[in-house]
Amino acid sequence: VQLQASGGGLAQAGGSLRLSCVASGRTFNMNYMAWFSEAPGKEREFVAAIKRSGTTYYADSVKGRFTISRDNGKNTVWLQMNSLKPGDTAVYYCAAGFGTIQSALRYARSYEYWGQGTLVTVSS
Repeated sequence: VQLQASGGGLAQAGGSLRLSCVASGRTFNMNYMAWFSEAPGKEREFVAAIKRSGTTYYADSVKGRFTISRDNGKNTVWLQMNSLKPGDTAVYYCAAGFGTIQSALRYARSYEYWGQGTLVTVSS
């Protein structure tokens, strides 16, 4: 499975960006897709996840600002990022999990495949 992320860039505080991630290869039964962020000097952190059924999960820091969605037919997941803050500045990675379970979906180790990352920079 290969994941290709895109959509990062520079935004002002209060602005919006939309990230996309397309999966290719053996994607059948890909259960969870997720986004993680990694700021300089920090560990990779959970941002949002979506189950194949459409159930969504968010980190508290992005609830009400970010929206994750997916199209199973297109093997694509999006992250709509609104009301951006300078603290959102990070490299964002998409991830895919086949064996991921709900109780562990916030942990990076739960995902088998990762995209290359896309940089989001939010200026104040």
